[in-house]
Amino acid sequence: MTEAFLHYLWQNKMLPDRLATTDGQPVEVVHTGTLNSDAGPDFFNSRIRVGGVEWVGNVEIHIHSSDWNNHGHHHDEAYNNVVLHVVYEHDNDVRTQSGKPMPTLELKGLLHPSLVSNYESLVAPASLDAIACARRVGDVPEFKLSSFMERLLVERIEAKAATVRRLLEESRGGWEQTCYWLMAHYFGGKVNSLPFEMLAKSLDQHLLARWSDNRERVEALLMGQAGLLDGYFEDEYARNLQADYEALATAAALHPIGGYLWKFYKLRPSSFPTVRISQFADLMSRSKNLFATLLSLDKTEDIVEIFQCSASDYWNTHYRFDQPSEHSASKRLGTQQSMSLVINAWVPLLFVYGVEHSSQEYKDRALALLQQLPVENNVVVRMWTGIGVRPKNAADSQSLLQLHNNYCTNKRCLECRIGYHILKH
Repeated sequence: MTEAFLHYLWQNKMLPDRLATTDGQPVEVVHTGTLNSDAGPDFFNSRIRVGGVEWVGNVEIHIHSSDWNNHGHHHDEAYNNVVLHVVYEHDNDVRTQSGKPMPTLELKGLLHPSLVSNYESLVAPASLDAIACARRVGDVPEFKLSSFMERLLVERIEAKAATVRRLLEESRGGWEQTCYWLMAHYFGGKVNSLPFEMLAKSLDQHLLARWSDNRERVEALLMGQAGLLDGYFEDEYARNLQADYEALATAAALHPIGGYLWKFYKLRPSSFPTVRISQFADLMSRSKNLFATLLSLDKTEDIVEIFQCSASDYWNTHYRFDQPSEHSASKRLGTQQSMSLVINAWVPLLFVYGVEHSSQEYKDRALALLQQLPVENNVVVRMWTGIGVRPKNAADSQSLLQLHNNYCTNKRCLECRIGYHILKH
């Protein structure tokens, strides 16, 4: 038994209809009150009838009534306005700091056995299920699951919008600059997102645009500014990039970020920062005004195609400078990776643009993109599919990612609508 579970039962009115204090006075809950997440009693402004008399005040919840004294509430005047002490097990009569006896409601023996067993099946530490509700999620009606998925999608977009707003504030409202920084952030993946963002911020996009008709110079600027062109190179391609960067850096007074910031360890070679920077150079050399270009596109396939960037030919046989690979292969961003950039970068940016310009059209376009893109293929989506939850599009797979990352992995079953349905039934 946990206090969180008792809070949940109280807040959601999942207690028996007939209640009484430990001294036999009938209890009627008129209003449960407002959950308090700060110091002080657990619920504020509750309305409780005890013995036919209505009281307005606070409610405190504990596992044992003796916890009242153990937590020092009998010495704290902040608890003088508590009108009901709700406990799982009553083991001691307690008083407030002002000396008033505390009416106590004991729940032990009142809770339906299935309610407790359902709760234990969801949050018991011994559960081996990666998804706690795996065996019961099929009991949730489709319309309830769909409604919850819609809410999860909004949560997901709002979480990603925080990154957009941070960059938008740093760029002082510059949408092209925000787009440039945001794309760089997501080109780095989870491991190299920070150094990629630092790279973009250290290199003015207008300088890249000036050389957009010379792909090799764009790559030289990015590789050199990334700190990856230091030292001696044997390959002619690397030496050419180095020479170009030195000339351009001198003219523009550039100072590279540290090459030590980039992580290669445990990455697939196709995701090495050298390859990704070359692909990013392709995107930058093809799009002088990337934000305006994307904003002008209506078709989903055209937007995805923008991000299908290729590394330069040198990287067909290399993953690092001066280190030939055993096999030759074109280093082109695949459809899945391109869609990932649309989902994680462009959709939140477009949505925030709609919010900032009070345009429902752009917000709808952002959501429509997710509904038109196919389901993502990742381990989380495969887990949900394996237990019978089958997403129809990227909007659904984003909802499942939000559900898994923010509810399931943190055992927030009591805050989840799926958990609520299972507990109540």
